[in-house]
Amino acid sequence: MSSPPFMPTGTIYGTLLNTLDEWVALSPQMAQPPYKGAPKAPVLYIKTANTWSPCDSPITVPAKATEVEVGASIGMVIGAPAQRTTVRDALDHIAGYVLMNDLSLPHASFFRPPVKYKNLDGFLGIGPRLLPPHEAGNPNHFRLEVRIDGELRQTVDYARLVRPAAQLLADVSEFMTLHPGDVLLLGCGAQRPLAHTGQRIDINAPGLPTLGLLSNTLVAEAA
Repeated sequence: MSSPPFMPTGTIYGTLLNTLDEWVALSPQMAQPPYKGAPKAPVLYIKTANTWSPCDSPITVPAKATEVEVGASIGMVIGAPAQRTTVRDALDHIAGYVLMNDLSLPHASFFRPPVKYKNLDGFLGIGPRLLPPHEAGNPNHFRLEVRIDGELRQTVDYARLVRPAAQLLADVSEFMTLHPGDVLLLGCGAQRPLAHTGQRIDINAPGLPTLGLLSNTLVAEAA
């Protein structure tokens, strides 16, 4: 018998500026007001429960939006409370990994993303399976592929992270406790593809077929 689809039970935290290509692309803006320098701590935001969409479910695009930005990522699901953990011990707090599609409306602010662009109803596709750590191996070897209507549009390489998985979790746990059921996204790459109503988005991790295929189709908002 197949296991039931994975659904979160805690808070989901997105992470910005954690892939090197994203960091390089946005580094000129970091020196501009009001920031005047690169962030020293992880840049986080929350994907609220109204955004959660199970794998294979349709995701509604508001009538006012012409396209959405696809944010392929992998979430680290917390299995044991993480508070001021060390890098060496950080991954011991992980219950598993899950594919996620962090959708948003295109916007200019990548340092303080507005809730109204990232937390629309259904704007977080959630992968079909929680992959246990012993099956996943080293998260810094993960790689994602994003296809829109079957066409490869993006790859995300987690060997090129500003903060690798263990470092990210340790740094976040330094200032806040992560509880069982919480999810911390590793980050999305730069040049995220755009999709529009009627298109199907597929995200998979080559080399980890047991992580499954995260698929969602964008549908128009009812009149």
